[in-house]
Amino acid sequence: MLTTASFFDLTDFSHPNLFGQGPVWEALKGLKSYMDGHSYPNFSGCLPLDQPLPETMILFNGKIFPAKSLTVNLGEATKGKLTVHRDGEPLIGASVIMAGAILSGEKISIGCGVFIEAGALIKSPAIFDDCAEIRQGAYLRGYCLVGKRCVVGHVTEVKHSIFLNDAKAGHFAYLGDSILGNDVNLGAGTKLANLRFTGGEVPIRTPAGTMATGLKKLGAIMADGVQTGCNSVTNPGTLLGKKTMLMPNTTAPSGYHAPNSLIKGK
Repeated sequence: MLTTASFFDLTDFSHPNLFGQGPVWEALKGLKSYMDGHSYPNFSGCLPLDQPLPETMILFNGKIFPAKSLTVNLGEATKGKLTVHRDGEPLIGASVIMAGAILSGEKISIGCGVFIEAGALIKSPAIFDDCAEIRQGAYLRGYCLVGKRCVVGHVTEVKHSIFLNDAKAGHFAYLGDSILGNDVNLGAGTKLANLRFTGGEVPIRTPAGTMATGLKKLGAIMADGVQTGCNSVTNPGTLLGKKTMLMPNTTAPSGYHAPNSLIKGK
């Protein structure tokens, strides 16, 4: 019931080995070692790290160069509308890092067609798959793995979390020690709490009884197709089954919620 297969379709996800056969939260236990062992490009000498970029840069075929001599169309990256041309010729798969973005640390991997807006602060390690969009004011605090066509939005804070393909946290969200499945969409102001007031391990309540996780920090795990409304909150250790809807201004109780649930306030 709480296995990876019951939550996610990993067919097109670039990092399926992160997930095992056990409970779905085991992926969070292995996230640090997985990302520490990942092969990252060497941007040393190509990008000024730990300070705002002084000019917009282009990443293409493993090389970084200034955008000032190119034609850049800042269309929606998640829809493949971010384009870069040099002398009229398209640079297919080029990624754009805008002036004012801050990359902190050298363990940052950026896929094709990625758009990082001015004002984003990215601490390593971080992995961004193709056509991801990191918007102005986003704060990624390390150990963030972001799949294809995902959005980390304006003033959204993320730490030690996983986005599967097409997951979107577009506005004013907080994600700590959490996993968003394919096509998950977080309404503006959604907060995924990850630490119990009373401390100790975060358990998972299920109809069959309480399960131990071995984790002192565990936010939410949202299966494919979950949606949350604006200003919604999940308590530590909340697992939402496929296509569950968390209504606006509602706090989801800790524990497992079956697929197609509708969670609303009283």
